[in-house]
Amino acid sequence: MITTTDLTKVYRSRGREVVALDGVSIHVRPGEVYGVIGRSGAGKSTLIRCLNLLERPTSGTVTVDGLDLTALAGRGNRAGRPLRRARGGIGMIFQHFNLLSSRTVRGNVELPLEILGLGRRERARKALDLLDLVGLADKARAYPAQLSGGQKQRVGIARALAGDPKVLLSDEATSALDPETTRSVLGLLRDLNRDLGLTVLLITHEMDVVKAVCDSAALMEHGRVIESGAVSDLLATPGSRLARELFPLGGGSENDGPTTVADITFHGDSAARPVISRLARTHGIDISILGAAMDTVGGRQVGRMRVELPGGPDQTAAALAFLREQGLTVEIPDPGTLTERLTGEGAR
Repeated sequence: MITTTDLTKVYRSRGREVVALDGVSIHVRPGEVYGVIGRSGAGKSTLIRCLNLLERPTSGTVTVDGLDLTALAGRGNRAGRPLRRARGGIGMIFQHFNLLSSRTVRGNVELPLEILGLGRRERARKALDLLDLVGLADKARAYPAQLSGGQKQRVGIARALAGDPKVLLSDEATSALDPETTRSVLGLLRDLNRDLGLTVLLITHEMDVVKAVCDSAALMEHGRVIESGAVSDLLATPGSRLARELFPLGGGSENDGPTTVADITFHGDSAARPVISRLARTHGIDISILGAAMDTVGGRQVGRMRVELPGGPDQTAAALAFLREQGLTVEIPDPGTLTERLTGEGAR
């Protein structure tokens, strides 16, 4: 549904160039929720504005629903019509809501319908239907100043759906909301994704958002995509940065003697089985748990655990083989990573 190929955006200011996007390629399948995550300055917001050509890329292509948007002219009345029509299939919700304070809730939702040329009765009917869809039918005559942050964002979502889009873009839509309201809005986005078949691409800097609703994700740093793919696949990929960030674990061993530290990912049926206790009984070893995290990702229970296995190479190899036979993903973390976690230095 959304594909970018070698997307580059360079800003020029006071004689110097700033590269905001550096060869970004992503692929978003129809009907999935795709998260783009990264720190401030990573290029996330520039990327989402390039997806509907609010920002025109310096180079590369953006294809949405089979149409190359970058090939469409965007200037001049007649030249810009194809791009405006294409944007009609792309809804967008914003971090700070961007509602018109002088219009009622219904009036804000009706705005894009006015631009589309719908008559007054049809606009009113559709706006009320959309407000009912997002749970705000009783707020149609209220003004934005009378709403909570979560209600304002729901109005923004209803407005974004006015043109019956196939794609919904969300630019940090929950970052200004409290945790409970965030969960409510994310639940609404997931419901709309499932009920309407919407493809949703959301920008966020919060790992909890990815855990809550995303089917796939991309990690951005310095204008580049460092890692991308289905969240379930990334969690099962040894060395995955996203997996480590989604489930941060403890540090390394401080014990003397021969030991091995291993990171184990539980997913699917293995998350509900007593695998660690079976390992201890089967191999007669005392296992130290250095850190663990369990959560629901994409509707499935997923967990990661860092354990310390005592014993020499043969005993450790047998224990690791047992874990892999149980369908777990097992990796031996880099010693440098363990030192960073233990001393508090490093990436986080």
